[in-house]
Amino acid sequence: MNPSTLVGVGASVLLMAVILVFGTDKPTQFIDLPSVAIVFGGTLAATFLSYPMRELRRLATLVRSVFHEDQLDTRHDIEELVGMAKLWMRGDLQAVERALANVGNPFLRTGVQLVIDRTPENEIIDLLQWRIAHMRSREMAEAQIFRTMASYAPAFGMLGTLLGLINLMDLVGAGDMKAIGSQLAIALITTFYGVLAANLIFKPIAVKLERRTEERLIVMNMVLEGISLMCAGRSPSLMRETLRAFVARHENEIYDGNGRTAKGRA
Repeated sequence: MNPSTLVGVGASVLLMAVILVFGTDKPTQFIDLPSVAIVFGGTLAATFLSYPMRELRRLATLVRSVFHEDQLDTRHDIEELVGMAKLWMRGDLQAVERALANVGNPFLRTGVQLVIDRTPENEIIDLLQWRIAHMRSREMAEAQIFRTMASYAPAFGMLGTLLGLINLMDLVGAGDMKAIGSQLAIALITTFYGVLAANLIFKPIAVKLERRTEERLIVMNMVLEGISLMCAGRSPSLMRETLRAFVARHENEIYDGNGRTAKGRA
């Protein structure tokens, strides 16, 4: 499980508990099923209208992935790549193929396989760069779905509030202030749900998915650099130090002095 996601969920639950316990004398007034249906039902309906079904089939999988931490071990990938480079420089092709069979990173495995197949370096680099661009485009598009949902949720919250205010107008003539106040509170609940869904559900999921993509891009670009060095016949020691420096440089670009995420640099 991803510890930061668990902490975030726990903090969200605690926030809601504080709001319900200390923010009102009647916690049940924050529970309104029609408002939930308007916000979440409307958001889902608009999302399905906006995207083709083939892109939406993975929504549940993407939400589950937020709760799981990716095991990206750049140090292990570097050592695997350096080890195979040593065998390649010795001309022990069979040993490289045996080592390649145990490699868990499919991107690294593809790159090394192309090298031992003696594919021209420019073709290898072009293919790997295409795969990097394709992965980035696909995963950023997936994160954008949740950003779109985050923009829809407050709008449907406001729509529910407008519907509630229309119903409220029927009570104004009667002059029953208690009933008017109760209906006004219910009308505003949908806006509350919309803002809450956007900022505690949809936007955090989008940011988490984007951050996961950035981490994967670091690994893939590191492998690309290693494959390029392997094609050029560079020494394994130089390869190891270059790739370590490469990863460190990208980590510095991901995290600036204020702790914000630097996007699009990987």
